[in-house]
Amino acid sequence: QVQLVESGGGSVEAGGSLRLSCAASRRTLCMAWFRQVPGGQREGVASALTGMLARYDPKTVDGRFTPSVDQGRNSLYLQMNRLKPDDTGVYYCAAKDAHPCSVSSVQGYTWWGQGTQVTVSS
Repeated sequence: QVQLVESGGGSVEAGGSLRLSCAASRRTLCMAWFRQVPGGQREGVASALTGMLARYDPKTVDGRFTPSVDQGRNSLYLQMNRLKPDDTGVYYCAAKDAHPCSVSSVQGYTWWGQGTQVTVSS
């Protein structure tokens, strides 16, 4: 069993920044960020395979979002800059011990955090 604890969400004005953190209770093969905007489905944001750099999904977000990983701390981060109201939603951390380490689908992710709310006002 893996526990994922997210932190760092909050409310900001458009153009502001937030940094999300996700701490896992143990190392997993793959960690990822997903988000669910109001009325939408959960979509992938970024992923990190053990031993590799974290990367964001360009289908969902752009270079305003920078994921990073600290393997020693079993933690995944998401630096979000120049936030827009469209970025509003609940951001979830997820993990699994299987390939592929992709956020094209929520399928296969065994463990999920409770989610952290990000609200961007215009």
